[in-house]
Amino acid sequence: MRTRRGLCYPRVVGGGGDVCMSSENRIVVKRRRDSAGEHMPCRKRNRKSPEIAGKCDLFDALPDDLVISILCKLSSSAGCPSDFTNVLITCKRLNGLGLHSLVLSKASQRTFAIRAKNWSESAHRFLKLCADAGNVEACYTLGMIRFYCLQNRGSGASLMAKAAISSHAQALYSLAVIQFNGSGGSKNDKDLRAGVALCARAAFLGHIDALRELGHCLQDGYGVRQNITEGRRFLVQANTRELAAVVASAAGSGAPTRSLFTWNPHPLPHPHPRNVNCGGCPLLSDFGCNVPAPEAHPASRFLAEWFAARCVSPGPGLRLCSHVGCGRPETRRHEFRRCSVCGTVNYCSRACQALDWKMRHKADCTPTERWVDDDGDGNGHANGDAGEGDGGVNGNNDDVMAES
Repeated sequence: MRTRRGLCYPRVVGGGGDVCMSSENRIVVKRRRDSAGEHMPCRKRNRKSPEIAGKCDLFDALPDDLVISILCKLSSSAGCPSDFTNVLITCKRLNGLGLHSLVLSKASQRTFAIRAKNWSESAHRFLKLCADAGNVEACYTLGMIRFYCLQNRGSGASLMAKAAISSHAQALYSLAVIQFNGSGGSKNDKDLRAGVALCARAAFLGHIDALRELGHCLQDGYGVRQNITEGRRFLVQANTRELAAVVASAAGSGAPTRSLFTWNPHPLPHPHPRNVNCGGCPLLSDFGCNVPAPEAHPASRFLAEWFAARCVSPGPGLRLCSHVGCGRPETRRHEFRRCSVCGTVNYCSRACQALDWKMRHKADCTPTERWVDDDGDGNGHANGDAGEGDGGVNGNNDDVMAES
């Protein structure tokens, strides 16, 4: 960084004059004439004096492409947004090179893990710059925020579609959920075939929730021809991938894998996932193993915080998905399916139902002879999507128990 400290200038030795550096590295004193023809000393000083050659800052000597390469490594490995933003505010040069399109395109999803309480216009602008640079994680995160939080449906869906075109598995699954529910439109806007196709693409890329969703669709014949055997195969594959992810994360953190799989012959209901010491992997909870629940995607965590911490309602009569790791809200009344036994929970997808059943609702679900919500008809279901044979949540969860 260039500074104007006194150490950067040579001392004036002898009589007055201009001090400059000759080709032989000698100090040359120049004189200039005034209007009367007399020589007048010039006090201009050169910063390249041999006295301070070893004390100058060499940062300016680094080429831009080297600094950009370093910033790319930083943005791709940042553990939180502050790791990257603290560098941007260091100096003008780092700020300019840090906003280079190549640096922004390499940023990881943790760089965009913005908390809802810190949301601002500058954060929105930063995400927009990253999305314009071609960062698929930024496209997905900003798309989810615009679609569900800012209620800019068209722009949000367009950004998620841009990420899905680049084979972003989470974006493909989120678009599948939108197609299954007809989110952002009316009930007639549902496209079950498109939802299954998007789920199949995300499942091919290894997305665990998409594998579960596709397995339940095949078991129930929802949007696709029923195939119970193939559906069970997808559910087993989802559980296998989930187990592999848990073991890989344990190995990466250096924790002993055996300590995670603590056998309990008489498992008790696990605490609520919002608790700090939450246990209970959806796959292994039925077998008495205590494994940490998978971490939610930063975009899903942002949605949950946006509507919870800010006490902002999605709209009159609208509800959030009961699975705490989801955060999706309804875009119209009775959009999500709910438990047909207790009627107290609702889910945006079968995958969320399966996860929440194993983690929490299995211990809380209590059969109720009659329940009615605000616009219910008193016949065991509301006047919404859940009670019309279009895939309402089955309270006995037979299809979920098949996962084990």
